[in-house]
Amino acid sequence: MTIEQTLPSTDRTDEETVLTAEGLTREFGSVAVVEDVSLQLDAGTLHALIGPNGSGKTTLLRLLAGIIQPTAGTVSVDEDDQLRTIGYLPQQPDFRPSFTAMETIEFYAALADDDPAALLSRVGLGDAADRRVEDLSGGMTRLLGLAQAITGDPPIVLLDEPGSGLDPRMRRQTIDVAQSLAAAGAAVLYTTHDLELAEQSCDRVSLIEAGRLVETAPPDALLDREGAATLREAFESLVDGSADGVTVIGEGDR
Repeated sequence: MTIEQTLPSTDRTDEETVLTAEGLTREFGSVAVVEDVSLQLDAGTLHALIGPNGSGKTTLLRLLAGIIQPTAGTVSVDEDDQLRTIGYLPQQPDFRPSFTAMETIEFYAALADDDPAALLSRVGLGDAADRRVEDLSGGMTRLLGLAQAITGDPPIVLLDEPGSGLDPRMRRQTIDVAQSLAAAGAAVLYTTHDLELAEQSCDRVSLIEAGRLVETAPPDALLDREGAATLREAFESLVDGSADGVTVIGEGDR
């Protein structure tokens, strides 16, 4: 599979803020899963959200996407007359069986007057267009979910663990797609446990622990500030040495 790297521009100016979250809190019963989180996403940037298992990453992404409502706080989005403002990829995208990848994406593309063949090519699924969704590998299903998420060229793209459980080649491929979206002007935020890949590929990194945002900075600035050689070292310093649930994948595994 190959990825078509030439993407339509969103006509956004780099560093233009397109989403602002202020004081976001989400409680489930008496438990605050996300607590007083403020964050902004800028056009033309790839932003990683990292943290241990159960730290609130998925809940925060769902709050930003408007899938669930906050207990407190606000999310403001610069809609800019877009047909679709936010594209969202869940951890486990699910599609109706018996339809091919092309038939599946045709449904979503028709809603946004988009080109389904171009969407599949953009995420590297052009050669799998006639394969039924139940016959797609886990990585291909994730890429089909990504094609659905970017239908209509939304200026904000939120990806929940796009590389989770994938082989190294497919994991790298999903990040290549995310980078190309940011290069075309989108604000892309994705959650990940892979600190090395985030360090190599992202413009900014946010660290979250126990529902609270610990730090947001470009990877290099974060390393300099913490006197760390790697993002893992910086993470461990900022969260008191706790890196449970965070995976660092060696270069030989890529």
